[in-house]
Amino acid sequence: MAALAAAAVARPALAGDKKKDAAPAPATPAPAPAAGPFVLPALPYADTELAPVISQNTVGFHYGKHHQGYVNKLNDAVAGKDWASKSLTEVMKGTYGTDATAIYNNSAQVWNHTFYWSSMRKAGDQAPNGKLNDAIKSSFGDLAGLKKELSQAATSQFGSGWAWLVSDGGKLKVVKTPNADNPIVLGQGTPLLCIDVWEHAYYLDYQNRRVDYVTAWLDKLANWEFAAQNLG
Repeated sequence: MAALAAAAVARPALAGDKKKDAAPAPATPAPAPAAGPFVLPALPYADTELAPVISQNTVGFHYGKHHQGYVNKLNDAVAGKDWASKSLTEVMKGTYGTDATAIYNNSAQVWNHTFYWSSMRKAGDQAPNGKLNDAIKSSFGDLAGLKKELSQAATSQFGSGWAWLVSDGGKLKVVKTPNADNPIVLGQGTPLLCIDVWEHAYYLDYQNRRVDYVTAWLDKLANWEFAAQNLG
């Protein structure tokens, strides 16, 4: 796994942020050709493998329409600007808190969504182990305690946003962010895992039942191996 520039965060198929990614898994539609410097990374699994927690239909809309849309809008926003020659992380961090709102929002959403896809793995019972499990016990008592805090953050986020597990100064904690914001730009620590609670992440499958989506996500999809890699 390559590290995100200046963030030491593992993530899928984004090395360099500009080059084409490897072909996606067989059931996943190929990303559209890039019309600019930034590309839609391939999913790290087939679009059927999150079912029944997240359906192929939801993945298709979320990844193929929303995530692709952020990439397209980012390329449009940076066209003819110096940002077009920067990495995704540099763009996101450099435009946070500036009047380059469109560039920031779309770059952050490309980053967040890519991290979200890797925060999941094929649906099934999974559990953390090793150093991550020790850190979870130290910070939350046990995995149930962590799930309770992540669920509270994800379900209490007003409107659109994200719930994150982060490492901050050697201590694990849970934070939530609104809209496109993430722990990197807010200085909240190193992201280990995230849950997307924008409605487009779950509405086709769960309608307004965000609690059910979050519970199923934590029990069946959380990619603890990815979190462990980010913890280092």
